[in-house]
Amino acid sequence: MIPLTLAEVAGITGGTVHGPNGGTASDETGRIVLDGPVVTDSREAGPGSLYVARIGEHADGHVYTGGARSAGAVAALVTRPVEELPYVLVTDVQEAFAALAAEVVRRRVEQGMVVVGITGSSGKTTTKDLLAHVLSGHGETVANVGSLNSEVGVPLTVCRVTPTTQVLIVEMGARGLGHIDYLTRMAPPRIGIELNVGSAHLGEFGSREVIARAKTELVAALPADGLAVLNADDPLVRAMATETAARVCLTGRSEDAHVRATDVRLDASGAPSFTLHVDDRAVPVALAMLGEHQVDNALPVVATALEIGMDLDAVVERLESARPGSRWRMERTERPDGVVVVNDAYNANPDSMAAALRTLARMTRTGRAVAVLGAMYELGPDSAAEHERMGRLAGELGLDAVVAVAPDAAAIALGAERGGVDLVRRVDTLDAAHELLDDQLRPGDVVLLKSSRDAGLRLLGDRLTAQEVSS
Repeated sequence: MIPLTLAEVAGITGGTVHGPNGGTASDETGRIVLDGPVVTDSREAGPGSLYVARIGEHADGHVYTGGARSAGAVAALVTRPVEELPYVLVTDVQEAFAALAAEVVRRRVEQGMVVVGITGSSGKTTTKDLLAHVLSGHGETVANVGSLNSEVGVPLTVCRVTPTTQVLIVEMGARGLGHIDYLTRMAPPRIGIELNVGSAHLGEFGSREVIARAKTELVAALPADGLAVLNADDPLVRAMATETAARVCLTGRSEDAHVRATDVRLDASGAPSFTLHVDDRAVPVALAMLGEHQVDNALPVVATALEIGMDLDAVVERLESARPGSRWRMERTERPDGVVVVNDAYNANPDSMAAALRTLARMTRTGRAVAVLGAMYELGPDSAAEHERMGRLAGELGLDAVVAVAPDAAAIALGAERGGVDLVRRVDTLDAAHELLDDQLRPGDVVLLKSSRDAGLRLLGDRLTAQEVSS
């Protein structure tokens, strides 16, 4: 974090400084310097930390100020007095946290930092990781850890900015209208990337058109001297060009895209290569990440990196060296017994599950293509039909086996049976799936795991590859 005194934090948030035990603040208390990580989890505090005591659904952060102090925190942001640390008392911790983030961004943007916002129904985290990898070859870059893209994750990300950060990448998620607008007020972007409008969270939004309205809030926040990077192949995203004051760069496979891909193909492992067209140049690119959809993630990365000032050859070099930056996203592991496990079960919606199934179908193998699929949540009234459609797609793609895990994925099995998949199994639990796969998998098989996070298949994937990893 950029160094701030406790008095400065109070001025930014509209709070008041107090010593421990509710004591009156002294001049010395106000001069406490916060230059360590800003945290909402007391266990993640370190020397110089500000601990933000949020009251969540299951816990009251004020209870853990002692733990934060033991870990190195020097102050807390609170809504009631605490005994263990000097603190800034505010009426609303979330709004105070948002104000703090906005001020951190303002100060660094004045010094030349560029803010990039990314949103979309799928691919946000992978694109964010890919962009962070590419831009880190240009200068100090800060981006969300994992999928911390909410009203809490964004200020946590912003507060990792240092006095030398050149680019801040902010993945922005939404579960309703106004959510992205709120995030852009914390971290006003100069470049906005719109990946796609799919069916993720369709149950909450009601329609793809409403999802598009929510996603449009990102490009609507761009300044006139900014850049909107839009997916030319998604009509709802392409239409956002009329909703922004910024310049527009189209990316995709459409002939009028400014940054375009042609000749897309997959190698034996499922990694794509393509010809990249920018202005009058055509450059071959070979990615190490799995899935044809990675091409669609790479194109806006190219557009953004060029806008920030990177040379095209340097951008391609960084693209080709990129590996998955967050867990459970097309993680490929070859076991000693010759079984290949592809764990893509961090999250799922019909678009991302279809992309994963297509990748599995095109991977070279000597054994079977096995899809282990769990529920996709928040799809609304079309949920059963969408699950059945995924099972049918497995049949259309010629996959050898489908394992549907848990009762809420039963429609996938039904679709797979109707789609002609040779081997279809239903199991009720992760343990039953693990037992079945241990018994059935053979050398040369490639097994894909895909589901929404709460379905837990990412942990089944870890078990299959003998990784002891916490959730």
